[in-house]
Parts: sequence; structure tokens; C-alpha cells
Amino acid sequence: MKLAPILSLLIGSALLSQAALAQAPAKPAPAKPAATKNAPAKAVTPGTPAKPRGGKAPAKAVPAPPPPLAEADADQLAATEMAHLGTYDCEFKQSVSITRNTTPGYLDVMWQKFTFTMKPVLSSTGALRMEDVTGRTLMIQIGNKSMLMDTKAGQRLVDECVHPKQREAIEAARLARAAAAASGIALEGGLGIEHPAAAKP
Repeated sequence: MKLAPILSLLIGSALLSQAALAQAPAKPAPAKPAATKNAPAKAVTPGTPAKPRGGKAPAKAVPAPPPPLAEADADQLAATEMAHLGTYDCEFKQSVSITRNTTPGYLDVMWQKFTFTMKPVLSSTGALRMEDVTGRTLMIQIGNKSMLMDTKAGQRLVDECVHPKQREAIEAARLARAAAAASGIALEGGLGIEHPAAAKP
């Protein structure tokens, strides 16, 4: 059997197949769907409020006003007058400021970004207690310093707060002790605030 005619036949059929493939039209790319007016709306992320048609954001809810403060009695008004108003220099370069509240007999204690409304109360030891009306904090003022405490956590928020009047009291006590020591007299008592009712006649 002769191989030459068979090879010629195979080569010829292969060439014909390649020519047919080259002449076949390429498949067109799938067309993108045209945008229509009835296209579905974009999905809204859960928790994101939908904007109203007017384009304005919904109004924020106004918080309820705090409950009114009880009317202060004579003792509370007197205790308010004993509080040192103004700025206190505290530990770690912090500060506390005390101002009068718009309601007579109450004080506003400001520390960092917080403002606490306090009710001043004179204790039997002579210390002035400024009690947060919400029961969260407590400011204590004695003769030589003040401190702000978190009554819920049972710890001090800031300590070693000294008002200019307390600084004057510290210096006066130091001079009195020095003079007494030079005279051989022993001084007793601390630098706390003395309650008027406990003062000797």
C-alpha cells in the first residue's frame, strides 16, 4: 500500500478544516441590559434610617428635661455659702470648678467634660459634703483640700484639689504652728471646717 496518497489526503483535509475555522464569525459579547425607569431600588443597610423624599434628615429626639430640684431649706442655703466657688488645682494637672446652680441652694461641679449638680450638706465633723443629686458622685471640702469621689465605684475621681482660700488656710496654719513651736505652745485641731452649731460660745 502506497503512503504518499494517504498523507496527501490527510494534509489536505487538515488545511480545509483550518480555513473553515478562520472564516467562522466570532461570537458577539453579551450585551449589557439597558437601564430602565422601573429598575429595583438600592438596598438599604440595616440600621440606616431612610432619607425622606424632601432630602432632610429626620429630627433628633429631644432628651427629657431633668426633674426639678427640691427647694433648699435654711441649712442647705447656709452650707452653700461655705463652699469655695471657682477653680481648684488638683493632682496630675487636673482641675475642678464650682459655680452656683440657677436653683438657690445648689452648686454645679465641673470636672473634665462632666457637670454634676450638687446639694451641699454640712457634716457633724465640719467637712462640707456636696452630694450629687443623681447619687453618682460626691465632693468633699475640708480646710486644706477637696476631693471628688465616684460613690458608685467607691473610688476617688480626682484628689488633692486646692482652692486659693484653702491655700491661704494652709499657709496660715503653717505660720501659726511655727509661731507656737517657737513659743513652746502645742496646737491642737485640724484644718477642717467647723460647724457653726459646734462652735464654742
